Amino acid sequence: MRGSRFCAAALLVLHGAWSRADVVHLDPAAFVESRIGAEAPAQALWLTRDVQARIARVLGHPYPQARLRYWRSERGMAFVLDEIGKEFPITAGFAVRNGRLVDARLLVYRESRGQEIGQSAFLRQFDGVGLTPSLDLDKEIDGITGATMSVDAMKRMARVALLLAGQIEGGAGR
Repeated sequence: MRGSRFCAAALLVLHGAWSRADVVHLDPAAFVESRIGAEAPAQALWLTRDVQARIARVLGHPYPQARLRYWRSERGMAFVLDEIGKEFPITAGFAVRNGRLVDARLLVYRESRGQEIGQSAFLRQFDGVGLTPSLDLDKEIDGITGATMSVDAMKRMARVALLLAGQIEGGAGR
């Protein structure tokens, strides 16, 4: 009897892990098209040792890819980035123009809690934010109770998007 209860409990736990679904708030391609335009092809930024070192200062770890795709037009630049919240990657889109964020969007959310970071009231805080020389955001972003790790992941990704935009504008790292 105890064995069957254990098996039932284990199945419920496994079912919960398997039934975790990615919640798509906005398709990444739709984000890029809305911010940059359909005509802008994806470009690649190679993450050189110097760029990876700067990203690692922001994230606390190197970005797990050797290059990142970005999109650029006269309307600015767009980045689609991933960062771990608590356990799973959060995918967000960031649009940058003239060294400032003009849009931040939650694209795909995979965590069990903290989804409030997709609310427009939270995301509007990123509008107009830039990066300081010490690679911090130049404006405070208010947190959300119960979503601290997701908020922190969004702030780190915003910093990386601004860092990459500056890298591209400066002509280095390509």
